[in-house]
Amino acid sequence: MLDGEEKLIREAIAGEASAFGLLYDKYQPVIYRFIYIKIGHREEAEDLTHQVFLRAWENIYTYEFRGFSFSSWLYSIARNKVIDHYRTRKITIDIESIQISEEIKPNEKTIDEKLEIKKIKNAITKLRPVEQDVLIMRFIEELSPKEVAGILKKSEGSIRLIQHKALKNLKKILNGQGTD
Repeated sequence: MLDGEEKLIREAIAGEASAFGLLYDKYQPVIYRFIYIKIGHREEAEDLTHQVFLRAWENIYTYEFRGFSFSSWLYSIARNKVIDHYRTRKITIDIESIQISEEIKPNEKTIDEKLEIKKIKNAITKLRPVEQDVLIMRFIEELSPKEVAGILKKSEGSIRLIQHKALKNLKKILNGQGTD
């Protein structure tokens, strides 16, 4: 963790709203993207992102500097909000609205590339939620296995195993064979 970030966190814990505002500015885009990928609806993702940061502000005093980054703590809150969202609502993911970071500009894509991305997005939604989480965090959000382990409260070895099984299942789905 950067020294400046630690200082901001300590100030936020002490009640400095402006320090928390700077943390919000830094982490809002990645938390929003994580939620948006999971939910697939812009307005709901914005609402849940707001709820994540409200919960973080209300509970900032519980954050501890123990081996996991502030972003891991936020991802944990976001993941729980997404789970709560699906518990209370029966929502389907609009695959067309999902945007993978650093996508090639649409006018440069071939039709085959567009179809392949759509096929992969559809296949990911057929994985177990924990497999979806691991693949999104590892390959879209580019988090380390250690960070993902902290967020999901599992060991690094468990995350690697889930990732391996998720990729294996994704390949089976893409080949039309279903999952394990």
